[in-house]
Amino acid sequence: MPAETHVGRNPIGPDEVLRMIRERLAEILEIDESRIMLDAKFSDDLDADSLALIELVEALEEELGERTVGFSFDDEDLADLHTVRDAVDYVVGRLGTPGETGE
Repeated sequence: MPAETHVGRNPIGPDEVLRMIRERLAEILEIDESRIMLDAKFSDDLDADSLALIELVEALEEELGERTVGFSFDDEDLADLHTVRDAVDYVVGRLGTPGETGE
């Protein structure tokens, strides 16, 4: 189910979601954002373990929660997120803001 509404701001599009994921992952993994490509695999390309992914989910829920009402990840869906693109598509789908990243 998509998040209910955007609180007084423009809809959050795929490019902004990608920016959020890059910033948070770079902080969590202590790597340069330039390494975080759209098709990068969390485990194979970024060496992100399950704890890092949980930190990413929590950070995104917090940031998106400040801008939307009712945004959260379903625990059951997390196992299907293997790449940065998977995460962007998932968040965009949950927000109900279709589109593609500019990459």
